[in-house]
Amino acid sequence: MSEELSEILENAESAIADRNSDLTRSLCEGLHPADLAELYEDQDAGTRRFLVDTLGSEAFTEVLAQIPDTLVEETLDQFQPDEQREMLEAIPDDDLVDILQDVSESKRKDFIELLDEEQQDNTRTLLRYGEDTAGGRMTTQVARIRETMSVKDAIDHLRPDLESTETMARIFVVDENERLIGKIRLRDLAFNPWDTLIRDVLTEDDQSILASADQEEAANMLSRYDLVLLPVVDESNRLLGVITADDAIEIIEEESTEDMEKAAGISGEQSEESYLNTALYTHFRRRAGWLLILALLAILSGFVMMRFEQTLIDVYLLSLFLPMVVAAGGNTGGQASTMVIRAMALGELDREDTGRVIWKELRLGILLGGLLAVFIGIVAVFGPPAFGFSLPGNISFAKFGLTVAIALGAQVATSTVIGAMLPIGARAIKLDPAVIAAPAITTVVDVSGMVIYFTVARSILSL
Repeated sequence: MSEELSEILENAESAIADRNSDLTRSLCEGLHPADLAELYEDQDAGTRRFLVDTLGSEAFTEVLAQIPDTLVEETLDQFQPDEQREMLEAIPDDDLVDILQDVSESKRKDFIELLDEEQQDNTRTLLRYGEDTAGGRMTTQVARIRETMSVKDAIDHLRPDLESTETMARIFVVDENERLIGKIRLRDLAFNPWDTLIRDVLTEDDQSILASADQEEAANMLSRYDLVLLPVVDESNRLLGVITADDAIEIIEEESTEDMEKAAGISGEQSEESYLNTALYTHFRRRAGWLLILALLAILSGFVMMRFEQTLIDVYLLSLFLPMVVAAGGNTGGQASTMVIRAMALGELDREDTGRVIWKELRLGILLGGLLAVFIGIVAVFGPPAFGFSLPGNISFAKFGLTVAIALGAQVATSTVIGAMLPIGARAIKLDPAVIAAPAITTVVDVSGMVIYFTVARSILSL
């Protein structure tokens, strides 16, 4: 945020606090809708009402799509029905659907009935698609022409919709049944003779997505193929709408946030409110579930410790390296699961790649485990004696170092494979890989690491 913008926002905050309507209006009228939405979100209910009364419906038309879902209905309710109609009719249909998905069912019906008949039909059509699907994110305000048109006919056809169309960067060509054939650029219309037929200058378009497809797939296609617009079609390849590059940015941000939260064991619906504006109870509700589950699973670690209690009593120095062995497994397992989840999210892995993934991670785990085993094994041989630690008379530090090295190598190799297998297994049983793999990996490798460590120690040290 620039210093100039920060100063404007600070001055606006002061003007709002003083209930200075003229100064507030003057400072806010030049703000970008996203900045105004942030300013609005940070206020209490009374102050938000003051902002609505001061700035009016025109200023809030674009702000509606930027504010958190929890504030949408409250904000719309502060305007009169005729103002609501003007605001909703001026909002692009994809943003309008997002807004209507954020209000209660009864209010949604009331707001839809404010629209003209054509907008009502378009809105109801878009609302049939899931919020996280390509159809739910698309806009129907797309430039389309027929292949049988001439360049002049096409320009005349597009001219009335110049303001309402989302973008003219790409114009899509359809047949008489609205099936997608290809696309054309605006400059192709501008620099070709008027009698040129569209079918002679179009580019065949083989990049499209079904309306029922996941929104993340749409965002990945826009990024992968460097697209400005991605056409959304039905099962008969009829053009329904487009997803824009700015939609893709929002989708990627949402999906990345969702994956990060799941990786941290945070459940529930993602909040659109900023961290500080999200209610304390909401934070508590989303975090508590996995923490309780993982706390119960962690009891298994205590059970393993009790099972090998005598081993620790006999060679208490084993406790010095136990946290390191367990942590190394968690680190390498977490790395493996992160890489596999990312590859799955980008569509790089199919079900038939499972064997190749496991084989790759096994070899990588052996290499990483070998490196750590050699290094830590040397530390285990020479480190403890240097600090005055001792071992039972029948156990040498060379044998102790070998124990730590083998256990560490086995733990790293095993954890790497487990980390790769957990997200693959989660997907196989129709669960989100991120929500299963990340929270579970720590508990699983903690238990496996202890079992490996104490089992190797018993075998090599003859305990």
